[in-house]
Amino acid sequence: MARRRRTVYWIIGIVWLIVAGMLLWCMRPPKNTIPTVNHGLLDRFPQFASKHVPSRDVVVWLPEGYKTGDSCDVLYMHDGNMLFDATTTWNRQEWRVDEIMDSLIHAGKIRPCIVVGIYNTDDRLTEYFPAKTWQHVAEANRKDAKLDKLTADAYLKFIVEELKPYIDERYQPLTSREHTFMMGSSMGGLISLYALCEYPQVFGGAACLSTHLSMAHLPDGFDGEVWATGFREYVGQHLPVANGSLIYMDHGTKDFDADYGQYQVLLDNVIKSKGWDEEHYRSLVFEGHGHNETCWAQRLDQPLLFLLRK
Repeated sequence: MARRRRTVYWIIGIVWLIVAGMLLWCMRPPKNTIPTVNHGLLDRFPQFASKHVPSRDVVVWLPEGYKTGDSCDVLYMHDGNMLFDATTTWNRQEWRVDEIMDSLIHAGKIRPCIVVGIYNTDDRLTEYFPAKTWQHVAEANRKDAKLDKLTADAYLKFIVEELKPYIDERYQPLTSREHTFMMGSSMGGLISLYALCEYPQVFGGAACLSTHLSMAHLPDGFDGEVWATGFREYVGQHLPVANGSLIYMDHGTKDFDADYGQYQVLLDNVIKSKGWDEEHYRSLVFEGHGHNETCWAQRLDQPLLFLLRK
């Protein structure tokens, strides 16, 4: 009996070693760290310096045949390290931005557009969290929250005061708000909507995919339900003039996205109550879509058509 038990333990141990090895293999760092694209050109700016936030890599995708000064819109996208090349990402997934943008541009469905991909950092959660939400949360519910760690305002200053002027000078695209947009997913969706509220004179629209409106899994001291309510109140008070901008939002029905529906409906009600119509505010649900780059790539054409339609 003891011998049989040892054999069973030995087999279990071998199985666990195999499983652990497979997990380590899947989580290994990518061999390639510099992304490449199949369409257009990709300029890379390693460790773009800022006086507001820690430096980070920035990549700029240029449409096929682009020349400095061409009439192009500009789309700023968060999590820039996940946009173009799955061989360089932690989960081997990507948004397929170059393929989808190229297809829509060549089909004449959207205006030519430059994409500025801003890499995330270890501070992603605090940089993407809408900082001024705290003003709409009762003091008793925020006394344990480390508000000084919320750096979204500094992150947006980096984009507006440092990165955008650099892009405008180097590439000479169309620079007005009507031709300047922002897009992100999950926490990136939150910061995109926040940016439109904070800088309506800079950005003419925002696309927010799988927006983390539930605010679940926040650091200690942040009650997700309380802060989700606070964010809706912030949006209700700081939205740009109704129908003067474009707002796209969506979510799936699986993974984290399965929890977003109820929060999205509440935010939809807030925004529509301010007079936004369907031509300027769109909120979609994608059945069966989960919370990952593969799903965002599958529906990326929707926000692009909404923001950049001819």
